[in-house]
Parts: sequence; C-alpha cells; structure tokens
Amino acid sequence: MTEMAKLTPEHFLLEVADRIALVRLNRPDRKNPLTFESYAELRDFFGALPYASDVDVVVFASNGGNFCSGGDVHEIIGPLVGMDMKALLAFTRMTGDLVKAMIHCQKPIIAAVDGVCVGAGAIVAMAADLRLASDAAKCAFLFTRVGLAGCDMGACAMLPRIIGQGRAAELLYTGRVMTAVEGERWGFWNALHPGEVLQAEAMGLARRLAAGPTFAHGITKTQINQEWNMGLDQAIEAEAQAQAICMQTRDFERAYHAFVAKETPAFQGD
Repeated sequence: MTEMAKLTPEHFLLEVADRIALVRLNRPDRKNPLTFESYAELRDFFGALPYASDVDVVVFASNGGNFCSGGDVHEIIGPLVGMDMKALLAFTRMTGDLVKAMIHCQKPIIAAVDGVCVGAGAIVAMAADLRLASDAAKCAFLFTRVGLAGCDMGACAMLPRIIGQGRAAELLYTGRVMTAVEGERWGFWNALHPGEVLQAEAMGLARRLAAGPTFAHGITKTQINQEWNMGLDQAIEAEAQAQAICMQTRDFERAYHAFVAKETPAFQGD
C-alpha cells in the first residue's frame, strides 16, 4: 500500500488530511495550464490511488480563481506542431491515460471548478464523479478552436452521457463556453456555489463521502463505469454480484446493528 501523504509532487499541489486528497494545479498566474510533466505526474498519481492506504476521496480544486486553462500554448501546443506521428500518438495516448486513471482509481473524485475550465481542464472536470462550480465557472471544450477534433480524451464518449447527445455535439463542434447556469441545468454541474465557499463546499461533500462505506463507494464507481458496455441483463447480474460482495463487509453489519439500535453507523471501510 502507498501513503499519498508522503508524496511530494513537482507539478501540482497535494494535501492529504482526514482521508481526503486535495489536488490543485499550481500555475495560477497562467490560469493553471497543463504541461507534459503535469499530465504525466497526475496520471501516475491517479494510477497509484487504488493502492493508497490514506485516501478515500479526492477533491480536484481550483487555484487562484481558475481551474485549468488546458494545455500550455508554449510548452505543449508549440512543441506538438513539430512532432512526427509517433510522438504525437504517444502524447495523445498519455493524455487519455490520465482520464483512464481517474476512472479506474476506485475513489470518488469531486471537481471544484472556479473560473476558467477549458480544453483539457474541461476534460478533467468531465472525468470527475461529481462536479461543483462557482457562478463564474466558464467551461469549454476548445479543441475545434485550435483546428482539432472535439473527440479528445474520451469527450465524445463521456460528455453525451452527462449532458445528452445534442448538447454535447454543440459544445464539441463549436468550442463555445458553457455557462455555469447552463452547466447546472444540463446536469454537468451537480451544484453551483459562490466562489468564496466553493472549495469548502467540495471538502464538506468529500468528508461526507469519506465517512460513508468507502469500500462500497469503490464498488459503485466500478459499476458505473463498467456498465456502460453492458446490456441490462448483464448489468443486473453484475450488480447482484457486487451487492453480494458488499454484504460480506463489516460495514454492512455495522449498518444493520446501528439501525437496530437507532444509531448512526460508524463506517470504517472494511
């Protein structure tokens, strides 16, 4: 098992307390763009989370009033123009690996989005399990604005499932900004909060999840993602097996005894 609190990332900020990992990009002067190095380090961080002994929930928060401005124009976009196909494919696969690591990390991820959330930043928010935003959040899938297709890092698969095919198509074709109000109305944002309390609201939600049956949360995340590719019969069978596994946990037994005693269960994640 890995203790995430012992990690000292070079390209993002990490705080671990009360079984919650708080992640923030750390270039607020540039609205927190991603670089080759931060992509790779975030991929490795989320890839290690299934083996983390001290983290049950992740909050991916904003920094300096913005979430993420996407790939850095000078440190990513410029070099990509001069790469051959092999190098370009290695890069695009690496960025996709970040999304896959987030999906398969077995921990709920909460995105707390203030200000700019565009390009790859919008993808990171999309890949979170729950998304909170401020009224000032500006989310855009900008890829067509730089001459690329909207199908980046899983966007054409995931975004329609969140907000619907027609709305996703509009955003991915035009690259326009989705306002905070639109995003909440369409189901992209779970809730809107004033910017000054956004991170506190996200941390409060994270604490509620961390106090719950965290093993079962991991099963829930796994099933949500695996059932994309299942028919209804297969999904019902998979969920029967998943619940049978959860019924063997001590948290299930704790919940039963607490209910009988009219007490609040104290889940411990086992």
